[in-house]
Amino acid sequence: MTPYETAVRTELTRWQLAMQRPPSGFGKLSAQWQRRINRMIPQRVHDVITTAIKQMTRGVLFGAGFLTSKPAEGLTLTERDAAVAGRIRFYRNASAAEGGVTGAGGLLLGLADFPLLLTLKMKMLFEIAALYGYQVSDYRERVYMLYIFQLAFSSQERRQAVYKHLADWPRHSRELPEDINQFDWQTFQQEYRDYIDLAKMAQLVPGIGAAVGIVVNYRLVNQLGRTAMNAYRMRLLTEDRTLLAD
Repeated sequence: MTPYETAVRTELTRWQLAMQRPPSGFGKLSAQWQRRINRMIPQRVHDVITTAIKQMTRGVLFGAGFLTSKPAEGLTLTERDAAVAGRIRFYRNASAAEGGVTGAGGLLLGLADFPLLLTLKMKMLFEIAALYGYQVSDYRERVYMLYIFQLAFSSQERRQAVYKHLADWPRHSRELPEDINQFDWQTFQQEYRDYIDLAKMAQLVPGIGAAVGIVVNYRLVNQLGRTAMNAYRMRLLTEDRTLLAD
């Protein structure tokens, strides 16, 4: 085992433990506060977010707009990780710049940030999947990406359930319905919306919106990218691929 593989396995073990950790008392309290805040947010804002997430989810499952990357072949894990880190850095910086511009533009541009940020996140996931050698034209691979999205942006309780699907992906993927209309996008969008509402609502506040947009978008994209890296590393280890041999 190379030093790099040892470091990857250590990082992956820590991540796996974090994904399976039971909800904390603070987490439950935060969820209660989030529900109260949601009731204070104008319905117009909720509608924009819900519509954007719904359209994005359906676009990922049914559309071809993201299907531009071919599986990378002949790369070691070190090379794949390096390429993925580069794409995370690119999308992290792009989303921060986009958040700053829309945050400085007031309510209307602030609302436009939600679908724009979703698009950047999903394009990043498609590129990451391809860099780890997976065929993104397979709808099951797109469901896997949506699970990664949920893992990054859900409550700890939901995160535990989603993690179990990814940890036992060979079996779970065989049980997926042939009709992809049965994907539970309602839970998907609700968890995501609840997760980001508090941070993203501050982006609509005049005077601080630009700064908030830069920081929040940067952190959200970085979190998604790191989650994707570990989810695909876990899968490669489970499948015992030779990609781990540097």
